[in-house]
Amino acid sequence: MSKTTKVFTFFVFLLLVLLPALVVSECNCTCDKEDEVVGDKARAFRYKFAAIASILFASVIGVLIPVIGKFVSFLSPDRDFFFFIKAFAAGVILSTGFIHVLPDAFENLKSPCLSEHPWADFPFTGFVAMCAAMGTLMVDAFATAYFKKVHMIEEQTGHEGHVHLHHTHATNNGHAHGSSDSSQLLRHRVISQVLEVGIIVHSVIIGIGLGASEDAKHIKPLVAALTFHQFFEGMGLGSCITQAKFKNNATVIMGLFFALTTPVGIGIGMAISSRYEENSQKALIIEGIFNAASAGILIYMALVDLLAADFTTERFQNSTYLQLGANISLLLGAGLMSALAYWA
Repeated sequence: MSKTTKVFTFFVFLLLVLLPALVVSECNCTCDKEDEVVGDKARAFRYKFAAIASILFASVIGVLIPVIGKFVSFLSPDRDFFFFIKAFAAGVILSTGFIHVLPDAFENLKSPCLSEHPWADFPFTGFVAMCAAMGTLMVDAFATAYFKKVHMIEEQTGHEGHVHLHHTHATNNGHAHGSSDSSQLLRHRVISQVLEVGIIVHSVIIGIGLGASEDAKHIKPLVAALTFHQFFEGMGLGSCITQAKFKNNATVIMGLFFALTTPVGIGIGMAISSRYEENSQKALIIEGIFNAASAGILIYMALVDLLAADFTTERFQNSTYLQLGANISLLLGAGLMSALAYWA
């Protein structure tokens, strides 16, 4: 396992451990809903297990579709069809940030359960989302530059004799081409890991919220909506993982983290349901900040690292077929994901 994969694994594990502890309420806030419904706990319990199974299955299938492009020719990253899948997935991720996550953050941090000062004095949701987007840009740039330098040093150290003995024009061209490919590969790896962090943050929150709920009528429509949500999001992440060309063990780890995050979140929510109060100030603030940060990350990644990176290439701009297909795919992804907001 590479050093970057180990760091990524540790960070995600830390997130899964700390976030549930942060959102557990101390039960000292009583901003109750006006028409609180006493849920059918037995039926809600069954729906939660159905949610775990269906979301896990959909997540695995979604993330696998682009990954099996290594073995299925028409899904290969070099094919036009993969380009369309990636555009569709980018639309899904963009819609997730704007339509699903950001409105939840506004709702959390504008809740009447929070004190007016400071929460009503400043637009914290937009501020946190903006900071997260800028932070993602900085991490993206610094990480890419760092790993590029490390790779160049390793390359020079490993092939020092070869570089000095065969410093010809042909070798220079080959080296430049190889360096360009390596830089692009490193960038894809940074993109895929940062994107997964953004997805995991809001997936944990979604899972905890669903698992802690005792209202069967609220849970039932969420099961179907979140199943499709995770399937489409998995396609987006799987596309990035495929382009990053990780080794098999790293690919499996990233895929498993994505697939298990929401089901694990549901399990955590079920475990802490007796202590979890969704309208407590502590839960609202933590969830609101994490949702806003997640939205900023997802919006940045969709627009900059997925769409702009592909839509500005010569291959795309020189092909009317690619432009038409990718734009339709983008609109379909964003449209379908936006429609799910009606149920979720």
